[in-house]
Amino acid sequence: MLARFFRSSKRSFESLSEQEILALAIASEEDDARIYLAYADRLRREFPASAKVFEDMAEVEDTHRKSLFEIHRQRFGERIPLIRREHVHGFYERKPDWLRANLSLDAMRQETEAMEEQAYRFYVEAAKRTSDASTRELLGDLALAEQGHEDIARMLGDKHTPEDVKRDENEAVHRQFVLTYVQPGLAGLMDGSVSTLAPIFAAAFATQDTWQTFLVGLSASVGAGISMGFTEAAHDDGKISGRGSPVKRGLACGIMTALGGLGHALPYLIPHFWTATITAAIIVFFELWAIAFIQNRYMETPFLRAAFQVVLGGGLVLGAGILIGNG
Repeated sequence: MLARFFRSSKRSFESLSEQEILALAIASEEDDARIYLAYADRLRREFPASAKVFEDMAEVEDTHRKSLFEIHRQRFGERIPLIRREHVHGFYERKPDWLRANLSLDAMRQETEAMEEQAYRFYVEAAKRTSDASTRELLGDLALAEQGHEDIARMLGDKHTPEDVKRDENEAVHRQFVLTYVQPGLAGLMDGSVSTLAPIFAAAFATQDTWQTFLVGLSASVGAGISMGFTEAAHDDGKISGRGSPVKRGLACGIMTALGGLGHALPYLIPHFWTATITAAIIVFFELWAIAFIQNRYMETPFLRAAFQVVLGGGLVLGAGILIGNG
């Protein structure tokens, strides 16, 4: 009974027959071809050169699948057993399309290299565990073919995506990252860090109560995060502007807005007023300089100009909050 309870639903590789190993190889080649075609479909509009690489890779996989099927027909007939990689314990896995939908171009290239390397290792191990000479020879040929796929991928990449094309594609990827994540996130961080300075420090100096100040800061930060997030997501669907998914932009903006405000609200969890206030002021100093650094790093704003704008603006808001609180 215990053996039945702990029995795995997957087969061990050692238990597979030669026909099942061949069927597994056929199914794997077919799956990999589909993955490459899915990559090509996703990249065709923005990166047509890389899309062509994946289309050619899919064609190579399909050619090997046809060769494998012909070998199976000669040795075992027309009927191929239904066995796939998910049916075999320890077999290398492939994620379904919906888990690959957000892969970057770089990640796709790395995934392709990993797929070919994994397939090569599988066939090498399969050949070691096979006693039949003809099957061992077949698996050895498959291993060499998979190892050759890496060279084919590199060759196709050089053919369709020379260095200037790769450079342009990488720049496009970086630009999309900036538009989708950095720009709305930076806007949120600036709004959260600067706009909450006045209410938080005004409440601090008006009440001298750290807990009440923390509540004001928490409500201001969360409220600003929700407002900024919805505003960013609603005002542009990204289709014409090319700024990417409104959900991703809204989340980036909303989260960074809330974090920007919470940075100098959290110190007011410290019961001692002046300790909390000095700590909050130090955090504000680092927040403003971090914003200036991000503007310089990703938005190509000259550092001194970014620092002057952010630090001066933040200082004025901070001063206004302290004056209002003391009034």
